[in-house]
Amino acid sequence: MNGLERPQSKASMPGDLSLDINIKEPRWDQSTFTGRAQHFFFVTDPRNILKSSETLEEARVTVENYRLGVVKPGLTEDELWRAKYIYDSAFHPDTGEKMVVVGRMSAQVPMNMTITGCMLTFYRTTPAVVFWQWVNQSFNAVVNYTNRSGDAALTTNQLAAAYVSATTGAVVTALGLKSLAKRLPAVMSRFVPFFAVAAANCINIPFMRQRELKYGIPVTDENGNRLGESVNAAKSGIVQVVVSRIGMAVPAMAIPPVIMNALEKKAFMKRFPVLNAPVQVGLVGLCLVFATPLCCALFPQKSSMSVSSLEPDLQERIQQNSPHTTTVFFNKGL
Repeated sequence: MNGLERPQSKASMPGDLSLDINIKEPRWDQSTFTGRAQHFFFVTDPRNILKSSETLEEARVTVENYRLGVVKPGLTEDELWRAKYIYDSAFHPDTGEKMVVVGRMSAQVPMNMTITGCMLTFYRTTPAVVFWQWVNQSFNAVVNYTNRSGDAALTTNQLAAAYVSATTGAVVTALGLKSLAKRLPAVMSRFVPFFAVAAANCINIPFMRQRELKYGIPVTDENGNRLGESVNAAKSGIVQVVVSRIGMAVPAMAIPPVIMNALEKKAFMKRFPVLNAPVQVGLVGLCLVFATPLCCALFPQKSSMSVSSLEPDLQERIQQNSPHTTTVFFNKGL
């Protein structure tokens, strides 16, 4: 199916699904942390990456047809919401493009548990630190680009420059922290990957989203009407994403090192050192299953700011074209 199916709509007939369901917004109240957490538990569900292309396409057609007022006969409200969350997990909210699998938020737990587990296991040698930091920041670069805000694409040269600067900065930061850790107690050196990841997120995300910082991201009124592009909104969104990403890393990179430091003193771990990596990966995965959706929920996906906080020229344009608008909305990215 390349285009939207347009089956004969019977939405007006008794028993058919109402067209009043607002699937442009999540099912749960996004003004509360609980509502946002429920939303992101569905969006980041690792099972979503196992959905076939046919399932994703079916969800896309269902959602986009519904937005046009066309309801598939027999469609229930639960099926509509299920299709909406499958759609949200795989398609970019601004461009509508299908996202690469490893860049989707539903891939965060399986990808991060593997990479983070290896970073925490193989942290003692410089080559290992360089390799796993490079793998981690390459993965982060893909995620940051895939989940960028706005609908303007980077050119190949811009993307390459952003990737090189982001990964290089992150790896150099990790090496600097590793050399500093030599003067600290052994248990503290286990936390080097966490501090490196936290610092690297502050470098990687702005670099991979540098186009937004230069040209701005789309801002809309409460009805979704586009009012212009704002750099100030981009800065606000990127700061929120950095805080969320660091928050995701805290449980996964701070709790397992403490547990592993105690486990490695046990006789069974000394007898079977090969268990170190899988146990570490499992602990990280357990933390990430909860940390990923909960930290995504720290801030609303559809963020807002007052018109007075925008650039002066954009404020002037909004006052001329939409004088009653006092608050603008934008997708902060993930």
